[in-house]
Amino acid sequence: MAEATDDIEKLYEFGERLNDAKDKSQHRQDYEGIIAAANGSVKAKQLAAQLIPKFFKFFPQLEAQALDEHLNFIEDDQLGVRVQAIRGLPLFCKDTPEHLSKVVDILGQLLVAGENVERDAIHKALMTVLRQDVKTSLTALFKRIGSIGDRSVEDLSTWESIREKVLLFLRDKVFPLKMELLQPQELMERHITTLVKQNLQDVTAAEFKMFMDFLKSMSLFGHNAPAERIQELVEIIEGQADLDAQFDVSDADHIKRFILCLSVAFPFFKRGASGSKFLNYLNKQIMPVFDKLPEQWKLDLLKNLAECSLYATPQDSRQLLSSVVQLLKKHMVRRKIEEINYTCIECLLYTFHHLAHKTPNATNSLCGYKIVTGQPSDRLGEDFSEQYKDFTERLSTVEDLARAMIKKLTQGMADQNKALAAAKTEEEKDAIKTQQQNATFALRACNNILTMTQPLHTKTPKFIGDQKVNLSWKEVAKPSGPSTASVAGQKRPAATTNGSSSNATKKGRAGGMQHQLVNKAFAGIHDGGRSSGRGGRSWRGRGRGQGRSYR
Repeated sequence: MAEATDDIEKLYEFGERLNDAKDKSQHRQDYEGIIAAANGSVKAKQLAAQLIPKFFKFFPQLEAQALDEHLNFIEDDQLGVRVQAIRGLPLFCKDTPEHLSKVVDILGQLLVAGENVERDAIHKALMTVLRQDVKTSLTALFKRIGSIGDRSVEDLSTWESIREKVLLFLRDKVFPLKMELLQPQELMERHITTLVKQNLQDVTAAEFKMFMDFLKSMSLFGHNAPAERIQELVEIIEGQADLDAQFDVSDADHIKRFILCLSVAFPFFKRGASGSKFLNYLNKQIMPVFDKLPEQWKLDLLKNLAECSLYATPQDSRQLLSSVVQLLKKHMVRRKIEEINYTCIECLLYTFHHLAHKTPNATNSLCGYKIVTGQPSDRLGEDFSEQYKDFTERLSTVEDLARAMIKKLTQGMADQNKALAAAKTEEEKDAIKTQQQNATFALRACNNILTMTQPLHTKTPKFIGDQKVNLSWKEVAKPSGPSTASVAGQKRPAATTNGSSSNATKKGRAGGMQHQLVNKAFAGIHDGGRSSGRGGRSWRGRGRGQGRSYR
């Protein structure tokens, strides 16, 4: 006990002499005495953890020894010693910025700490160094996000844990303060964009969504950003979608990734970015094997295609239209059967209209129309009457089926209302409400089909090129008056019009919003969990590794 007291008194003496000295560099023995306290009592270690970083800049010849002993404090068994050592880390680079990257890397590894007081100290220390030099600090942190490289697989678990904590720190602590930290704004926003691009080789869907949400929130890509900057975001998404790779229909991960990336890219198409690379890949790689796709992905793919068709270029429309017509004919059966997917037909009709609106004479050879544009591609001298007969007969069959389904659904809604009134338990009521919602969505699908088939019976149809048809899975404004299609207990209102702006959705699909699938896949990081796939990773099959290595 007396020995421990002596150690503390010596430390105070060393510290006081260094404080009072005008030329502190002449007091090397005092600083060496402070470093030696790393092997002392708990109190001595805590005091030394304050003094070592405080006088660090005056003794460059002792840098390695001082840092090494301070790192011993960080790994000490006593929480108080560790916390004091963590608080002192930013001082090592306050006047010696060449150590900043190392300090940030150490703090990044420490984010896995289990004690709340320890994590709080780490967060505060990281924010201190970020405010000192945000560019260097972010660069160091992002190195903990990149791919495994040559690191040892044995340390994979530790590397993954550190990486996840760094991502959460960026999301929760750094991104919300972007206006304060990213200064000068344009320079730093460009720098962090580069960092994100460099570290997307191995990310989950949730992580990718997090980064894209952050990028598009920056002024660099804001509402006034030129189209070429928005295109830059689309190019990042294209890289994640693996559009340069040969499509393998048996690769469920690639299918899922393509659909999710297309969903993320879609808002940027509305802002002037080109979706040509996505549409070309879809046309050449996926449409030829569409029938072989897993059923759970077919409808999601068609929904995304329908929304993107609104922004397709005339050239893309001409290239894609043939594949869409072929697929549409497969779904628009010539004989009346009970089981057809109304939402798939809705998607394809919507896509057909918007593509044909941009390249109308391409439908002459595909559907037998007689649209004159004065171009050789009109092919007016050729006989396509069989194509016209086949296409319009299929339209008529689908219309009859849709009308019959509307009648069936309307009667079913009345029965469901009665059943809901008679239901006694909450479980029964919830089940009936789900049935009502599904029926409402199916009714919207059928109404949309009738709206889009009606103008296609003439030899020179007027294709729909605007957004007057509300796709069935899209939210719609609540009507001001009562709706004949409304259902007691339904969660979303149904539109009741003459069909021109009615809505539809997938039969039997509750809550048919397009992005439900996307949100589910992207949910992983929001609760600190991982998405899916190997070890929770669903995008990219490569692993990672590296343990904590402070030295």
